[in-house]
Amino acid sequence: MTITATAPRASSYRGRLRWWTELPLIAVIYGLYSVARLLVRGDVDDAVEHGADILHFEQILHLDPERWFNRLFTRHAFLGVPADFAYASLHYVVTPALLVWLWRRRPTHYRLGRTWLMISTMIGLVGFTLVPTAPPRLLDAGHGFIDTMAQYGSYGWWGTDASAPRGMGHLTNQYAAMPSLHVGWSLWCGVVLWRYGRNRLVRGLGLLYPVMTSFVVMGTANHYLLDAAAGVAVMGIGYLLARPTLRLADRVHARTFGRKGAASSAEVTVAGAAPVAGAAPRPASGSVTPPVAQERVALPRPAAPAEPAPQEAVTVPAGADDADAGCPVETSRVPHPRGERAARSRMS
Repeated sequence: MTITATAPRASSYRGRLRWWTELPLIAVIYGLYSVARLLVRGDVDDAVEHGADILHFEQILHLDPERWFNRLFTRHAFLGVPADFAYASLHYVVTPALLVWLWRRRPTHYRLGRTWLMISTMIGLVGFTLVPTAPPRLLDAGHGFIDTMAQYGSYGWWGTDASAPRGMGHLTNQYAAMPSLHVGWSLWCGVVLWRYGRNRLVRGLGLLYPVMTSFVVMGTANHYLLDAAAGVAVMGIGYLLARPTLRLADRVHARTFGRKGAASSAEVTVAGAAPVAGAAPRPASGSVTPPVAQERVALPRPAAPAEPAPQEAVTVPAGADDADAGCPVETSRVPHPRGERAARSRMS
């Protein structure tokens, strides 16, 4: 018996992922994130106080590399300018590009990746709401931080208001440093590249991108080290919640719209079977054929082995010399084929 199972191909799976439904969904989620990020600005004094507390806590732990990176970027333009370009652009280019790549090349993993990213983004919004935090560049000058994007603003399109283009600073919330979604999204991109990339170069970029982003956000004085750590934690929680969320969504969709069939099909063929006379016609494809009852045929038993012929006892002279001397004649009894059975009959 030969069993052939046909798994859903990537093209057929992608056929159920319509771009005209996926793109608006992502746009709506990002729009809600941006609008809520603007509405929940928080109190400026509280945000500055939270930022100072984070920096003080890092100093206690001797984990405050922000100043060192910031001085390095402000003293060397060949490091600061590329860092500003990376902070102002990669966050908004690489992540959507990888979403499109997943949809085109890895459609069976797209839903999990998209759901993971969206859940983590919403968790980050909760962090912005509960803990409004001023970035290092907005702290008092006594802390020693310099806004590199303001210093190198003549090289790019950004102004003094975070990474927003000039004249559009009022459209962004500058007190949303905790957690760092720049680091969180870059970690998502790194995992996608490492897990689904097929060559060492792509996987190497997956390792390099989140590390580089962490250095950039600290060197440009836009985030603390703990902001980066919080971004990693948010992505971890989002990953743990992604699969249960998908199962719940599928269950709700099945109850609401009904099941439309399984995603895979199986084809079973029997090779080398001879046609049976009088058998029912072959059912249509997709139906299940019950097993055919087999008739038992009595086969003749093998014949028993033939018994040996009965042997008879024959008396022969033991020797001619003894007979001539007048002595009793000794005889030697040789079993005959009928002798044993004849003896038993006489005894009975």
